[in-house]
Amino acid sequence: MKAEDYQERRESHAGWTMNIVSYRLGDRFHSTVDDADPGARLSRGEGATRDEAEGQALKKARRMLERTRRHPLP
Repeated sequence: MKAEDYQERRESHAGWTMNIVSYRLGDRFHSTVDDADPGARLSRGEGATRDEAEGQALKKARRMLERTRRHPLP
């Protein structure tokens, strides 16, 4: 199977920059959200539409980032 309708964008939330990638495999859309700075994957989502897949992944990622504490550097 080949990935089609590939789309990548950046978004900010709670002071963090995220990369959001989505694509279609067959009849399902897949999405991943990662932290732009170190590139660590935060969440994944899957759905019948791009909006559904991105919505699942973004909901999980936003919840994680909101709970992450940032300590000021001296």
